[in-house]
Amino acid sequence: MYNKYAYSKYEGKVKEDLEKFSKDYIDFLSVSKTERIFTKNSIALAEKFGFKNIETVKSLKAGDKVYSINRGKNIALFVIGKENIENGINILGAHIDSPRLDVKQNPLYESTGFALLDTHYYGGVKKYQWVTIPLALYGTIYKKDGTEVDVAIGDNENDPVLGISDLLIHLAGDQLQKPAAKVIEGEDLDLTVGSLPVKEGDKDSIKANVLKLLKEKYDIEEEDFASAEIEVVPAGRAREYGLDRSMIAGYGHDDKVCAYTSLRAILETENPERTSCCILVDKEEIGSVGATGAQSRYFENLIAEVMNLKGEYSELALRRALTNSRMLSSDVSAGVDPLFLGVNELKNSAYLNKGIVFNKYTGSRGKGGCNDASPKFIAHLRKIMDEDGVYYQTSELGKVDQGGGGTIAYILANLNMDVIDAGVAVLNMHAPMEIVSKIDVYEAYSAYKTFLIKG
Repeated sequence: MYNKYAYSKYEGKVKEDLEKFSKDYIDFLSVSKTERIFTKNSIALAEKFGFKNIETVKSLKAGDKVYSINRGKNIALFVIGKENIENGINILGAHIDSPRLDVKQNPLYESTGFALLDTHYYGGVKKYQWVTIPLALYGTIYKKDGTEVDVAIGDNENDPVLGISDLLIHLAGDQLQKPAAKVIEGEDLDLTVGSLPVKEGDKDSIKANVLKLLKEKYDIEEEDFASAEIEVVPAGRAREYGLDRSMIAGYGHDDKVCAYTSLRAILETENPERTSCCILVDKEEIGSVGATGAQSRYFENLIAEVMNLKGEYSELALRRALTNSRMLSSDVSAGVDPLFLGVNELKNSAYLNKGIVFNKYTGSRGKGGCNDASPKFIAHLRKIMDEDGVYYQTSELGKVDQGGGGTIAYILANLNMDVIDAGVAVLNMHAPMEIVSKIDVYEAYSAYKTFLIKG
């Protein structure tokens, strides 16, 4: 159903299915705020659905289900199809990193009666949105002896929360004259973590008390921050949003809403004709760089491994498989906000409750940095979505000269496969609290299932 509101679809059993799926998503999102935790939780879910770690299998055949992990921050899942992989793979690709604050490598200091952690923001953020809200810490610390220590503070009901202070309105005359980008500076996003000393009067005794608490709970020293990866994220669960409970408010919808729906779609795929795949990557918010980003050779190498286990690998067959593959770059789109209509060209914008959003291109201004999907591929997607009664719409990312953004689509298109962006419309994108429609979440899940089988 193209460019129509999907309200009428959700009655009776379908409404029950939507509410059940929404509850599952809220629960998963609430405990999967970082890419490492999302990956761990995905592994647990995949194994319940019968997926095996690819490192434990010696061969693959049609119907087999396997997953692969890359450095704890990527997961790729495959359901092996009946056709040769050389004929192509149907791929869902999403990212599981979200804008946040990262704790620096030498972060802990004391000032005027407080202990604080220095941070460096990650991805595109409005810095002023991160002050005066409850924050949590999640991360992994590696000690010199190789011991891995997982940190989680702020989401357990018995935990304290942390935060970043702001200037009181009574003294903010100068601050309020600054442009929004400067109201809170990046170097001022320091996290308050304590105000009590180990011993009154001792120098840096408040900092020493924080280190004492960390030693007692995690058996770590100050120098262990040098080999730590600790993220600062909003504390608290995702929640239903609106008096009618029609939406979901939470941190990290971009892009965990598409990652979760893609994950569920691949988990529920059985015996496809073409091999089905879901790849969840890191680092999209900072350019898809590094060993765990979409620009890594990990995914290409993994397809070669899968082909080898199926007895089909050759360099030429791999190249043909990539060329013949089709992909939905499962990433969110900017939903029309009634309070900010001026940034949209309303005929070509994404609306909540109209289903999954297809972006032929993203990029900025003159389509800079975008993948521009083939109209033939789009026609095929229209056909299969209509066949399965999936609601969908098309969109651009705001007015032509307003700004823009990108996804991983162009990176996989560089391997010569057909790719288009396809995801959920979001309000408040990149804010600590983002908003999505339950209907759109379920339609995205339905669209991804259709694509894996018919794409």
